[in-house]
Order: sequence, then structure tokens, then C-alpha cells
Amino acid sequence: MAKTIVTAAITGAIHTPSMSPYLPITPEQIANHAVGAWEAGAAVVHIHARDPKTGQPSSDMAVFGEIFERIRSRCNVVICATTGGGLGMSPEERVKVVKAHSPELASFNAGSINFGLFDIPTRMNITEWKHDWELPYLEMTKDFIFSNTFKSLEAFPQLFAEHGTKPEAEVYDSGMINNLAYLISKGVLKKPVYVQFVLGIMGAMPPSVENLLFLLQTARRAFGDEFVWSVCAAGRHQMPMCTAGLLLGGNVRVGLEDSLWLEKGVPAKTSAEQVAKIVRIATELGKEIATPDEAREILGLSETRGAWHPGQ
Repeated sequence: MAKTIVTAAITGAIHTPSMSPYLPITPEQIANHAVGAWEAGAAVVHIHARDPKTGQPSSDMAVFGEIFERIRSRCNVVICATTGGGLGMSPEERVKVVKAHSPELASFNAGSINFGLFDIPTRMNITEWKHDWELPYLEMTKDFIFSNTFKSLEAFPQLFAEHGTKPEAEVYDSGMINNLAYLISKGVLKKPVYVQFVLGIMGAMPPSVENLLFLLQTARRAFGDEFVWSVCAAGRHQMPMCTAGLLLGGNVRVGLEDSLWLEKGVPAKTSAEQVAKIVRIATELGKEIATPDEAREILGLSETRGAWHPGQ
């Protein structure tokens, strides 16, 4: 059996600074959290950028570049750049990071969904905000579609291929597996595909073992054995769904992007705490954790983009 890849999603574009004092904002903070996740056992880190002053999701290529450079100077973790970006960014703005930085991996959102964050202030009982942008950013999602049309679905993988970047297909619902199968049939996407099942977003598939099994079975019918898969889930569902993923033979993603909590009532101070927890669970289940270079082999990544090596 292949070793298990643990991914840490470091900061994301869902949570805002007022939701947690531990959310990394600056390039230094994001890089420190990424290196900490690697030290705890993560082979891959999923990276978004934020405005260092306000914490707002950013598409500033200099900020991305600083984050990547800081991470690569300290460890050989696989970097997966977002092309989901921040909610409301255009597809052109979201994919710039691949053109500018040619990451080994990049997220590839496999279809359009309603992406609702508008209920978070009520659920978290937040009444005071650190920055003016936060509440409008969340409220606008009541009338927002996270757009990934067939035009961008065809364009993104072609751009990825030009820059030697492997797509990590983010699948929020079962119809997106059909989208990927279409792209494969047209030669736009190549097998084996790397699929990240994303559960628990308002507007997409709820987090349950039954739904994860359904997605896995649907992917097997679409791709045969020519795919690698992982699972992540929002909020309190993070650890239960990742544990289910381990039991089903999959890879897992944790991190502050997906959940601000370590356990009920206990906020996570870093993604590394969540990585350490899922590594402990995986080890108890008899799973071996992949190193970054073992993850590269599993995912078919061809080079390390100048990553750090021991003794450097």
C-alpha cells in the first residue's frame, strides 16, 4: 500500500482575522505555519496569500513569491498553490500564480457552486470586526457563485501543463467528477488524476461517510484505478472525515483553512497541531506517513522547483 500523504491548508480564503487570533496573515506567519506543518508530518502545504496589513485574501504575486521563498529556504515540503484565490476574484486573477511561480501542485476547482459564508457571523456569534472588509466579504456570498465554467476548466489544465504544474482537482460535488471525465476525454486533463474531495461547504456536498463513499465509487467508475485521492472537510467535521478517509485508504488534508478547531471547544493555534493529531490517528491505524519526496513519487511530480535539501 502507498504511504499516506498529509496536506496542510495553511490560511485559505474563508476565515477572516476576527474569527481566530491564530490565523496566519503575513508571509512570515504563513511560511512559519507551513514549516511547522512539515515538521509535524505534512508532505504538502496548500498556500493562499493575504494582504499583510488587513488579512484580506490577495492575488499579489510578490506576496506569493515571498511566502514560497521563505518556505523553500527552510524545508522540502511540496507547495500546492491555490487557483481558487479569494471569493470574488476573476479566473484570470486566480490563475496568475501558476504563470508567475510554476508551483509543483496547484488546486484546480472542478466546477461551479454556490459558496456560502454568510451564516458564519451568526454561527460564531461575532459582533465586532477587526477590519472593515470582513463582514461585507462574508455577506456578499449570499448572492455569489464560485464560477468555474467549462471555458476555465479547459484553460487551466493547459496553462498548468505549460508550467509543469500538476492539478489537484477540488471536487465539491459528484457532478464535478463528470467534468473531470469530460476533460480527460478531450485530452485536456491526463490520468492519473489527483482528486481532493472537499466536503461541508454550504452549497455543496455535506460531510458524511456515505457521501465520501459515493464520491469514491463515482470516481472509480469514471477513472478506473488511475487516480489518487484525498479528503478534507470543513469545521468540526475535519477530523472525523479525515479519519474515515484513512480507513478507506485515502490521503488527508487538515489545516486552519478548513477548520479553526483542534477539538470541541479547543481552538487550533497552528495547522501543525492538526497535522500532528491526524498523524497520530493514522499511525494508530497502521498507516505510514509519506515524506515530501515520497509524495512527489506518488503524485508523479517531476521536479522540486529548487526546493531545500538536507545540508543546504
